[in-house]
Amino acid sequence: MASIEQGTDSANYRTVQNGTRSNGQNQPLWDPSRSYATRHPSRIANPGALGLFSFASTTLVLSFITVSTHGVHTPNIVVGMALFTGGLVQLLAGMWEFPRGNVFGATFFASYGAFWLSYATIFIPSNNIIGAYATLIEFNHALGIYFISWFIFTFLLFIGALRKNMAFISLLSFWWLTFLLLAIGRFNGSRGCTITGGAFGIITAFIAYYCALSALLVFEESYFMLPLGDAPKHYA
Repeated sequence: MASIEQGTDSANYRTVQNGTRSNGQNQPLWDPSRSYATRHPSRIANPGALGLFSFASTTLVLSFITVSTHGVHTPNIVVGMALFTGGLVQLLAGMWEFPRGNVFGATFFASYGAFWLSYATIFIPSNNIIGAYATLIEFNHALGIYFISWFIFTFLLFIGALRKNMAFISLLSFWWLTFLLLAIGRFNGSRGCTITGGAFGIITAFIAYYCALSALLVFEESYFMLPLGDAPKHYA
């Protein structure tokens, strides 16, 4: 059965079958539908692994705090990571995806980079965003609205990823569920929903780590590669 190797040059994709290689059609550079990566000379290195590692690390830290790991409840420690690791680095990864012609990767990284930057801004004390609300209940409802907007965006990305690989479909599935549960928790004051959302966020982070490592283990330079699972294909 043939498999597709992803390169770092949009003109260099190859089909591998029975140990032989042949030129394939042009495809976007960082594309989660591709199961394995191969390195080709390019003026811009593949930013996929960098973006996914940044996404995973920031999501993991916030999710651990959300489930009150070791009694930690205040999320301010994540502000630095959200500004630089999850925010700036992912935003740069998204910008690097654009010249590669990968609209999905650029949209994913740039948008979630903006998410982390905006989330960090809320919890910077000097901005006094939390203090601007009359009550904590009002702030929680406002944060619930914020999470709902990201739930909608993530669900739309999930729809766009349904013909990609199973690992990335799983990542987005848990990620939109995370936002939905966090929003419900803020609206209803339900600690159970919030903790469940944090648990889903932890799962999302580890799936993202797996996808990032798979992108890092390119064909020519690794002793093994991590399969991402073929998504079901439907043809008319």
